[in-house]
Amino acid sequence: MRCMLCESFSLFHICPSCQRTHLTPQWHHRTILGSLPVYSFYPYSDIEPLLLTKHTDVGYYLYSILAKNSFKMFAQTWRYAQRVASVGVDDRAKKGYSHTAILNHALHSPTITPQYGKLRASHPYTYAGKSVQERLLNPRKFIYQPFKEDEVILVDDIVTTGSTLTEAVETLAQHRKKVILCLTLSDAENK
Repeated sequence: MRCMLCESFSLFHICPSCQRTHLTPQWHHRTILGSLPVYSFYPYSDIEPLLLTKHTDVGYYLYSILAKNSFKMFAQTWRYAQRVASVGVDDRAKKGYSHTAILNHALHSPTITPQYGKLRASHPYTYAGKSVQERLLNPRKFIYQPFKEDEVILVDDIVTTGSTLTEAVETLAQHRKKVILCLTLSDAENK
């Protein structure tokens, strides 16, 4: 097959050379709810074509590569005083896999326990390309499933307005779970 970025022959959808040169994380930080940190690994414009594959067959492979180069590297170096859970936002499988579950899975480490199916949207509204007003008028109405850890890393692929993450944090808080940080692949604010 050919690398999707440089078109050279490769055993991977993105060759190792392009992974090193184009998929090296470039940290971006913002806050939501006053002081909750949201860390993103890539500027949206740098990986937009890859992100748009999330509901296609090839998206599974591309999200796996992105997760390995960002979330997995984060998990290998991040330290915390106690074990925390990581929870993917609405990790329901679409087209045979869940892109947020792939990202969440990459966080498995001695201090992070990925949890699956713990925060699912009951309102399947698609936010892609929608205004802030439309997003606020159509909340996800998350359904919470219990898990033992009290502190949480929230996982999503893109942060645009922060409304999805904010709603997820508020839902978890109603169940006495404290989100300590959010991780996303990209931040649409960081173009």
